[in-house]
Amino acid sequence: MTGAKQQPVAKHLPSTATADEVVAQLRAEGYAIVDDLVPTALMDRITAEMDPYIQRSLHGDDNFVGKLTKRTGMMIARSPAARELIMNPLAIGTAGEFLAHASTFQLHLTQVISVFPGSKAQPLHRDQVAWDFFPFPKDYEVQCNLLWAMSDYTAEMGATRVVPGSQFEPDREYTLEESIPAEMRRGSALFYTGKVYHGAGENKSDKIRQAINITYAVGWVRQEENQFLATPLEIARTLPEDLLKVMGYQMGCFAMGYVGDFEDPMNVIKEPEVRRVFNVELMQKRSTDARDASMLMRAAAGE
Repeated sequence: MTGAKQQPVAKHLPSTATADEVVAQLRAEGYAIVDDLVPTALMDRITAEMDPYIQRSLHGDDNFVGKLTKRTGMMIARSPAARELIMNPLAIGTAGEFLAHASTFQLHLTQVISVFPGSKAQPLHRDQVAWDFFPFPKDYEVQCNLLWAMSDYTAEMGATRVVPGSQFEPDREYTLEESIPAEMRRGSALFYTGKVYHGAGENKSDKIRQAINITYAVGWVRQEENQFLATPLEIARTLPEDLLKVMGYQMGCFAMGYVGDFEDPMNVIKEPEVRRVFNVELMQKRSTDARDASMLMRAAAGE
């Protein structure tokens, strides 16, 4: 008598993992879980800063967003501690490498997702459909996503479910039985691509499952969360330049994002003594370098 087929278990990487290792896992499986990437004390700070806004947030209005789910954004303005997650070295390093085929990458959204007890499983989907269901080429990655475990993340609580390898067969429907729960401890992070099928699980517990969704995208697409309106200018002017660039205060590619008289968008924020004019030749070189690097990577993979 044969036993029941055992469900695969999600693969994990240690907190010492490198960007290369995370990217390799993303390309192979479509996701990567990195354990204990930040201390729980950081999650405590973010929770304290965001909780008043979470309390005021509305539940979703349909089954996809979740009628027992709250989504709370504007995290740069509302939570100084969340800025540390956005600029986490492994997160930034992985996004930069995974999206290296583009001239630049940028922050796409920041959001606390609170899945309440009784919430049903979310339909499996791909995040890149946010761009009006545009059919990006199968070999073009447009985003690099993270879900940071703000609470412990168990299957019973509705941990995000992923379908490993589903980025290779995007044109078929997947069942919940084909997905696996991305269980992880608080402070861990689930990295996943815009092409892999995933969705929030059913929360069968009496606890709220919380995650912080921080997503990065190539620099030439529109951001899902409008960072320029979400973070007031008076707050933006207090932020470090590296964070501002990730937010989108930079040229998205060689002809996207200039301000006023063909100027660098950072002029608006920092008001430098010497105003910087947009350098087309420099951005063209970055675009060419990114395209060449992408072609080399694809050739090495035998594509």
